[in-house]
Amino acid sequence: MCIPACSDVGLEIHDNTDQIIRIEQGQCSVRMGCCPNELCFRQNLCAGECVCIPAGTWHNIINIGNNPLKLSSIYAPPHHPRGETQATKARAMGMDC
Repeated sequence: MCIPACSDVGLEIHDNTDQIIRIEQGQCSVRMGCCPNELCFRQNLCAGECVCIPAGTWHNIINIGNNPLKLSSIYAPPHHPRGETQATKARAMGMDC
């Protein structure tokens, strides 16, 4: 996924899947917590670093750099259909043609 500068993935939660996010390019701020308005965990990451987000955890990934943020995401068990690729946030939310 590619996140433009000054943008984010969007606040989300996956009730039944753990998620690993690896930063491929750029810099981000990871925010997580048990409630959408209490994201107590905050960590900045750069290319080559990753974070594990446990199932049932609210989270957001925010691009804090001046360039696009590129990341890879792995879900366990799988969250998306086999072979699905979402190049942008708009496409992931079904807003991209």
